Amino acid sequence: MHDKALATYAGGKGANQAVAAARLGARTALIGRVGRDGHGDFLLRAAQAAGVDVTVVRQSEAPSGVALITIGPEGDNSIIVSPGANAHLSPDDVAAARDLIARAAVLALQLEILLQTVTAAEAGTRVVLTLADPLVVNEHEARFLLDAAGEEPGTSLAAQARQLLTLGVPSVVITLGAAGAVVADTRGHRHVPSPRVKAVDTTGAGDAFTGALAWRLARGDDLPDAVGFAVRVGAAAVRAPGAQSSFPTLEEVSRLCGPVSGGS
Repeated sequence: MHDKALATYAGGKGANQAVAAARLGARTALIGRVGRDGHGDFLLRAAQAAGVDVTVVRQSEAPSGVALITIGPEGDNSIIVSPGANAHLSPDDVAAARDLIARAAVLALQLEILLQTVTAAEAGTRVVLTLADPLVVNEHEARFLLDAAGEEPGTSLAAQARQLLTLGVPSVVITLGAAGAVVADTRGHRHVPSPRVKAVDTTGAGDAFTGALAWRLARGDDLPDAVGFAVRVGAAAVRAPGAQSSFPTLEEVSRLCGPVSGGS
């Protein structure tokens, strides 16, 4: 809840990341499912308005996925999700979009859909997902994965990132919110700080980060440079309420966080 009022915003992790990348200038398409309801129509219109190709998004008889998000006084959020049509995205849907996936420079996947559908999406392109290149997790997820693997998490985030590398992933990004991110690969590790901003609403900031990261990787940036850009996009996104509605354009990132190199 923001300012003690209920507001409705377009969201969903996959849609958020696609919109974030499109706002920055990426050529972006979304594979997913929505319901045959008002929420579904709203979500499709929002993605299209941002420039996302939604031609392969399918409709289900199940209701569209929704989330109830409460916002604290410091902008932190707490989320309850009802997956709805997201749970009906199947490997057959992925197969139907195979040509689209094969043309992608970077494929961003989220775990709001069935695991077998995530597995079916592997197509020889660079994948941004848990247990992929890069593995993108927050601090809590990093510890969870290490615990699940039977590893005692290191005392520092850099140590935890190195531990995750030993589990078989080529590269790791641990997001730290206002503190930026830790990046690790075979060349070493580094902390990438975030610009200091006044947070109004952190909803979708991680998706803004990931969408920006995917775009810069697709452009050919190395991972530390891509993360350096992505933390600026994430910082810009927390300055306004909502998820997709708060995602910045490239010009807005430059205005809020300083000049951006490379353009689109």
